[in-house]
Amino acid sequence: MTLLRSMVASLFCFSLCMFAQTADELVAKNIQAKGGLEKIKAIKSLRMTGLFDSGGFRADVGQERKRPDQLRQTFSVQGMAQVQAYDGSTGWQINPFQGRKDPELIGDDQLRSVVEDADFDGPLVDYQAKGNKVEYLGHDQVDGDDVYKLKVTLKNGDIFYYSLDPDTYIEIQIEKQRFVRGAVRESVTLLGSYKPVNGVMFPFSIVSGPKNNPEDGGKVAIQKIEANVAVDDRDFKMPSAAPAPKGESK
Repeated sequence: MTLLRSMVASLFCFSLCMFAQTADELVAKNIQAKGGLEKIKAIKSLRMTGLFDSGGFRADVGQERKRPDQLRQTFSVQGMAQVQAYDGSTGWQINPFQGRKDPELIGDDQLRSVVEDADFDGPLVDYQAKGNKVEYLGHDQVDGDDVYKLKVTLKNGDIFYYSLDPDTYIEIQIEKQRFVRGAVRESVTLLGSYKPVNGVMFPFSIVSGPKNNPEDGGKVAIQKIEANVAVDDRDFKMPSAAPAPKGESK
């Protein structure tokens, strides 16, 4: 009975601890667990390379980021590369897989997610200054494990649900609800294999896809992350389309 009482008391205390948190406390612990605000802010640019795999279909992926909100992503298969970029005001892409070799502006629906992804530090860092709202929803479960759950409402109205590991306070899952033209688009991102880069923790395993089965979307295994590399601002700018050869019209 003594052992049973001890176990019940421990579970009760754990439950109280799970609920005795506030949103600001969890955000602060998350930032500290990743390396602390000073180290996070000390990173001015990032370059990532990795391998995408979805049911045996593979592609090389790359990403360059630069403060405050510049982003360039590449998706390469057999010498063909799709480019998607945002320079802080304009989103554009080159999509040879759809027969489009010239740069073109990204549509408003897709631009919404690109702008969100371009936030260099993510929505939790300086969330109030960004116009975001964070609420603590208590504890939940991810794959049978307890997590702290935060609801992050972005300034544009989209909602991210962060699941934080109760031991490390680092996110292991993000559910996203994006509201586009009256419709809700839901997705889930699973994050793992965290490793330090310049003293800041980054996930090296990223699985993202539909809410009910994120594995359907594919997995990215990050091979290398470099911090504070030289990245030219022109890499994020939309280039001019190549002129058509004489005698041909676009």
